[in-house]
Amino acid sequence: MKVIDKIALLKTKRENTLKMGGEERIEKQHAKGKLTARERLDLLFDEGSFYEIDSLVKHRSTNFGMEKVQVESDGVIVGYGLINGRTVFAYSQDFTSIGGSLGEMNAAKICKIMDLAIKVGAPIVGLNDSGGARVEEGVDAWKGYGDIFFRNSRASGVIPQISAIMGPCAGGAVYSPAMTDFVFMVKKTSHMFITSPYVIKTVTGEETTFEELGGAMVHNSKSGNSHFACENDTDCIEQIRELLDYLPNNNMENVPIIEMGDDPKRSNDILDTIIPDDSKVPYDMKVVIEEVLDGGEFYEVHEYFAENCIIGFGRLNNKTVGIIANQPMFLAGCLDIDASDKIGRFMRTCDAFNIPIITFVDVPGYLPGVTQEWGGIIRHGAKLLWSYSEATVPKITVVVRKDYGGAYLAMSSKHLGADMVFAWPTAEIAVMGAKGAVEVISNYKKEIAGAEDKVAKTQEKIDEYETAFSVPYLAAERGYIDEVILPSETRERLVAALEALTSKTEILPPKKHGNIPL
Repeated sequence: MKVIDKIALLKTKRENTLKMGGEERIEKQHAKGKLTARERLDLLFDEGSFYEIDSLVKHRSTNFGMEKVQVESDGVIVGYGLINGRTVFAYSQDFTSIGGSLGEMNAAKICKIMDLAIKVGAPIVGLNDSGGARVEEGVDAWKGYGDIFFRNSRASGVIPQISAIMGPCAGGAVYSPAMTDFVFMVKKTSHMFITSPYVIKTVTGEETTFEELGGAMVHNSKSGNSHFACENDTDCIEQIRELLDYLPNNNMENVPIIEMGDDPKRSNDILDTIIPDDSKVPYDMKVVIEEVLDGGEFYEVHEYFAENCIIGFGRLNNKTVGIIANQPMFLAGCLDIDASDKIGRFMRTCDAFNIPIITFVDVPGYLPGVTQEWGGIIRHGAKLLWSYSEATVPKITVVVRKDYGGAYLAMSSKHLGADMVFAWPTAEIAVMGAKGAVEVISNYKKEIAGAEDKVAKTQEKIDEYETAFSVPYLAAERGYIDEVILPSETRERLVAALEALTSKTEILPPKKHGNIPL
């Protein structure tokens, strides 16, 4: 064969890979409102920067007539490129090629790109759109999933791992996304579940639909398995690109610096009037967060799950910070099972990737109730205590209003290792709220019982308790609060504290790993 023929052969093979599953299947993909695997990668990476590897890999199965089945790129496209100028590795499952099913060589391609990402110290993005394990390849397919899970575990806390569910993701396939740092789903076109509605009906008799069982909003609001719900494929890709701007490449690098053009000493005058006079009246904590951050930009994570707390990313003086806060608009900002899991996981993610944590506190306590107790609030609440105690990144706390009981400890208290704790003059740091305290303090109970006007006496004692204990000054006297600040000073004090803590070093006792209460 002449050189020119050899070159022509390669060009032909390349052209074949670009055809994926063929025009008919590509049209079906588009008809569902979905982009193809290659179209998604084109959007994800900076224009002209993506380079594919293993494009010519083929399966080698001979079972059930598979030797006659041609699968371009074996149903998955892998490679690397630049996202906003930074190297990122990625794989994109091709649903047009036998449903993007995972077999031996398909998995080998994914594992190779994951290994490269770990070696290089760069993020990896997985675009999932697959019918699941390739049944024709039997145990080889399950080996493939196992190899991927193993790498998910080894890469955890080393490089950012991002998963996007952009079609079906069922059975064993769901565990890889669950092991990654962030999961995106697309409304109406993506579904994720262990067992399908058909299996559930057969086994339990329950009737449900794909959307009701495993749709984007279900996993964003109920299960918490997904962090983001996107309008379509394009929105999903754009959000992934935005998220990556907040993350370092790996656990050995500092957070990215992006010039925001915001004065680090900008006053937050609006915050001096945001807290209602009546402590029972809610306000929107997101206003506090956005007012303090550079440019008011807040990239919220898990927006629809456990809405009684808020987590997400922003920037202070051009540097990424993680934000954790109670939300008085929902359940009065109480901590419950879901909130504890949500905060604890985010705390550990930030700690793994050297992202400082700012915690805004307005918490009346843990949510009471039989459901919470039976559901394991003790164990789940302990995860929150654990995560704050374990973290070695700079931790700064701002007590905005209520900070009661065990929740006072859990929300980044000095006693769990917070480096700097500020309180507004509206802060109420106490064992419990004034009304509850009056009902249990024996001296108060006696005085109320002996009073002619019990209602008036009760209110008198509530006011007395609030004046003496529901204030930040007692904690400040003991050094548990580093400084009581004006709300309008919050941004300036946070920026200064972060700069002071830039070189923070904290070494934990040598150990293989702790035993977090799961």
